[in-house]
Amino acid sequence: MPVAQSLLAAALLAQGAGSVTTPMTLDNYLALNGPPPTAQLAYGTAPSQFAQLFRPEGKGPFPVVVLVHGGCWTVQFGGIRQMRNVAGALVEQGIAVWNVEYRRVDEPGGGYPGTYEDMHSALDSLQSHAAQYQLDTRRIVAIGHSAGGQLVQWIAGRSKIAPSSPLFRAQMLPVANIISLGGLADLRHEKALIQSSCERNMTELAGLPSDERPDIYSDTNAAELVPNGTRTVLITGELDTISPPRVAHDYAAKATKAGDHAQVLILPGASHYDEIAASSPAWKMVLPVIKEMLGMDNNPSALGRSD
Repeated sequence: MPVAQSLLAAALLAQGAGSVTTPMTLDNYLALNGPPPTAQLAYGTAPSQFAQLFRPEGKGPFPVVVLVHGGCWTVQFGGIRQMRNVAGALVEQGIAVWNVEYRRVDEPGGGYPGTYEDMHSALDSLQSHAAQYQLDTRRIVAIGHSAGGQLVQWIAGRSKIAPSSPLFRAQMLPVANIISLGGLADLRHEKALIQSSCERNMTELAGLPSDERPDIYSDTNAAELVPNGTRTVLITGELDTISPPRVAHDYAAKATKAGDHAQVLILPGASHYDEIAASSPAWKMVLPVIKEMLGMDNNPSALGRSD
């Protein structure tokens, strides 16, 4: 079954169980938590430069989900702790989780280029610890929520960054499968929305122009780092007002036109926070997509495998 049809099948299966009856609020989201990690591993010296590993019991190698939290790129609206709820649910499915913390715009060293450098370093750390913890780095999905969606979509395109950029890396762990949950990835096109939804300006997220870097979006805007050969699924709550469904559709259209694979899945009755809550009925739509992208067995009547 083609990818787009398999995603539609997942959506129909979930809709059969009913849509979200009471959409989650910010307070509901901030109350989310989950089990403690298997290990916490620093990838830098700053307090926010670490990742939490959640590893299933038994012998690997295990497929890996890289989780990147949102919070409008600030410390104000939660972070890595809320992601533990999803990490615990994924571990129950036999999936290892690399839950990434990073320096945000209101922390020393955060913003441009520090936040993006942290994404590089967190993935380098995953690669260096993979053998020790029996993690299969050939089967990875990067999942980001909101601001984290922007960052994982940037991860997808980082191989396109020019050598003149401070964010250029000659070698990096490839991540070919991306899930953006209510992501705000197109910094140029969504500049006004990012300002109204998160009160963030582009200087914080993309830096200042210079003679060497006249276009601040050239190495930060995921929508301009295409085509990059990756597959992106943009999942957004029907009632999401932070990153409305239009945002997902616009980005998917750009990526598809450029030659990449991008699909949109809208969660019926869901808010910006149901997208990342394993306790929400919306999770019944999200989980099959994650497993399909990892190449794991799903209900054959509901999902197909992509070639």
